Amino acid sequence: MFITENGYGNLHDPGLNEEEYLYDFKRIKYMSGHLDNPMEAIREGADVRGYFVWSLLDNFEWKYGFTVRFGVHHVDFETLKRTPKLSASWYKNFIEKHVNMEQSIQA
Repeated sequence: MFITENGYGNLHDPGLNEEEYLYDFKRIKYMSGHLDNPMEAIREGADVRGYFVWSLLDNFEWKYGFTVRFGVHHVDFETLKRTPKLSASWYKNFIEKHVNMEQSIQA
């Protein structure tokens, strides 16, 4: 099983500064909640091969244009500067923790 394009979007708020976008606690809570179920399924023997966050970067969406931000990296659309959000670090740590756990189980 591969889980693709699972993510959390928040409406662009021009009143927020870049730093406020970087602390995306709601995205972390969303991702954490959605990863609980595949982790339980794996423990019960499900063959889950991948989970892909939508999206790596804030980007243009066909339905929403630039009004919704989905990325784990903030993109300043004027300068194109890309900055990891807190969710990027959280997801990296989640992967490292569970990859190491899986390697321990297989050993």
